[in-house]
Amino acid sequence: MPRVPKALGVAAAALTFAAGVPAVTFTSSAAAAATPAAARFDIDPGMVAAMRRDLHLNDDQIAARLATEAAAPVIQRRLTARLGNTFAGAWIQDGSDRLTVGITDQKQAAAVRSEGALPQLVTRSQSDLKAARTKLDKAAGRLKGTTIRGWHVDVARNTVVIDAAPGAEATARTFAQDSGAGAVEVVTTAEAPRTVYDIRGGDQYVINGNTLCSVGFPVAGGFVSAGHCGGVNSPTLGNNNVAQGTFAGSSFPGNDYSWIRTNGNWTPQPWVNNYAGGNVIVAGSQDAAIGSSICRSGRTTGWRCGTLQGREETVNYAQGAVNGLSRMSACAEPGDSGGSVISGNQAQGVTSGVTGNCTSGGTTWFQPVNEILGVYGLSLTTSGGGSGSTSAVVSNWNNKCIDVPNGNFSDGVLVQMWGCNGTAAQRWTFVNGTLQTSNNKCLDIAWGSTANGAAVQIVGCSGNPAQQFVLSAAGDLVNPQANKCVDIKDWNGNDGAQLHLWDCVGGANQKWGRA
Repeated sequence: MPRVPKALGVAAAALTFAAGVPAVTFTSSAAAAATPAAARFDIDPGMVAAMRRDLHLNDDQIAARLATEAAAPVIQRRLTARLGNTFAGAWIQDGSDRLTVGITDQKQAAAVRSEGALPQLVTRSQSDLKAARTKLDKAAGRLKGTTIRGWHVDVARNTVVIDAAPGAEATARTFAQDSGAGAVEVVTTAEAPRTVYDIRGGDQYVINGNTLCSVGFPVAGGFVSAGHCGGVNSPTLGNNNVAQGTFAGSSFPGNDYSWIRTNGNWTPQPWVNNYAGGNVIVAGSQDAAIGSSICRSGRTTGWRCGTLQGREETVNYAQGAVNGLSRMSACAEPGDSGGSVISGNQAQGVTSGVTGNCTSGGTTWFQPVNEILGVYGLSLTTSGGGSGSTSAVVSNWNNKCIDVPNGNFSDGVLVQMWGCNGTAAQRWTFVNGTLQTSNNKCLDIAWGSTANGAAVQIVGCSGNPAQQFVLSAAGDLVNPQANKCVDIKDWNGNDGAQLHLWDCVGGANQKWGRA
């Protein structure tokens, strides 16, 4: 029987083209099969080990899954815009290496197949399901007690689901009817949600001298965590019991997020404790597709992995409903609250609530990190913002390095590809989402363009969106402003080849690593 949550304080994706329309296929060579998944995709070995253990996958299966997950968000965005009101959500089926897309009009099946995805005809569009869930959210204030546990949209089953206590099925249906949500499915869950303040994920911190929670993700000036961990102005101590900071913002219920402003003795780093003696590097915060593998870090249970099962779900805790949570099958226990939830090297959120445990199995809900960043205007600390993060950026296609021609670090110099030689012209430091040379010049998209073919150059670092790059788990070097990839122009494998911005198509000339 399902249980209700308690709140807790890539192998490359190769593309083939027919008549100019991309169809995604995933390939695996004998050489790739002989390469550990962690090395293939620049993923922390501890995370790969946890995926093997918790998802029961071998390295080839991890490779195939990561390739699918890397392509899925791009395909989903395109089809959302292309299908309009006939789009009914997208998800990765268990055991599948392709994205499934729900449609309400069979005529759109060809459009879905043209993107390499699998169409599935359903009756309710994504906008219809979202509208129904929103009506339930608006009616949440009328609830008394916790016999109704929460509600969410199940995109794979094309329905809105209400979780209720055993015997409260009729109450749940009446609630749905009175809210105007229309048809819903009611499932029973024995355990009521509750907040648990003695929860830590990532590194421990202490609130008001006696409450334990966990760091979610470092941001400029501090870190984010769960809202139920503490209220505004609550003081915190770090995991060494040294004065750390103060809650600058907190929201619970309704939401479950907070941000803690730290003092000058603390330096945010783009790291998540993997509880295997190392750190997982955070490269960005691109939302993973439903069905993607996902892991969380916690003091009590260490690394635990599962799959992303849903987004924008509502959980009705004893203190009130929390909207907009995401759900995953990775377990958590007291000691894991507020901690980091990550997919590949992309931050996903902070732990909010759970059902079950890591012995019998459990489900975890988390607050998406991008919402927290947006609400408080925060900047996620990413990819090597500190010493020891300097490296060459190498093409996985021809093993040449991104290079500043002749070591000329003047503004406006176009970067190129060149045989790797270890010189300063090929050394890049990942600092808060930028790629910097040794003399404070940054990789930059000329004129801030988002168009295909825009030149890639170096200029003085300003932190503007044209200088933001994410090296994804799939090896794509993406400018988030344009949502396009750094690409070796014209598949030129020679020294001196130019780089430009182009649609991310999964081609080998768009795949990068660090050395």
